[in-house]
Amino acid sequence: MSIELRPSSSLSLSERAQLFTAAYEGYLMPFQIEEKALEWMQEKFDFDLDASRIAYRDGEPVGLANLAVRERDGWIGGVGVVASARRGGVGEALMRAVHEEARARGVERVWLEVIVENTGALALYEKLGYEHMQDVEVWTLPGSEGAHEGREVPPGEAKAQLAGRHEPWQRADGTLANYDDVRGLVTDSGAMLFCVRSSVQLQQYAGEAEPLIRALRTFGDVYILNLPADDPAAQVLRELGGSVTVRQHEMLLDLQD
Repeated sequence: MSIELRPSSSLSLSERAQLFTAAYEGYLMPFQIEEKALEWMQEKFDFDLDASRIAYRDGEPVGLANLAVRERDGWIGGVGVVASARRGGVGEALMRAVHEEARARGVERVWLEVIVENTGALALYEKLGYEHMQDVEVWTLPGSEGAHEGREVPPGEAKAQLAGRHEPWQRADGTLANYDDVRGLVTDSGAMLFCVRSSVQLQQYAGEAEPLIRALRTFGDVYILNLPADDPAAQVLRELGGSVTVRQHEMLLDLQD
């Protein structure tokens, strides 16, 4: 199978959305991504369309690897191959190509997350030199009315209390800087940043988790993406009736090795 790799900018937004959907068909978590959602991802997560790659077979796109870039850090924002072209080395070729593009842009570290049950992808990433950093979980928690000790403050005021924590790409400072709907909340023992959309999304927090989570759920049903499995908030969520929907490995490739 002869494969040609081209920049993701070689396809239109509509074509990329269609390929993204097709590449995840039959996956552990298949999804259908619309143009608007993909455009949002590209903007908020800082996709580099010239560094990202599309795999072509006989002139037809059969796979993609999205690379996001922020100075010395990169992130794999989705890699997949359509069913008819799988198990032929396309995914590995795409990954190696975006690594080279990352190096050319001065990126020193590339991050990604992989669902725990996706053993095939995990084996590929380990082959490519990725190391396991931590396990992260996606949590949901039903909203609940009631009194709480939290009070809303400007995001900058809450952010001043949040320092020194590593956050996954989707909740990192670079991502939050691209949002215009971040809100701040503080208690006597902590602070957090969150967004209220179709669900209430915890972005970052520091301090005692329980008062913050109790305050957060008064805004609606809570969604927390990629919370470290050993984070104190996980136990609070469990005690309040929250559920884990996805478990992932966060992995890191040091391009300087």
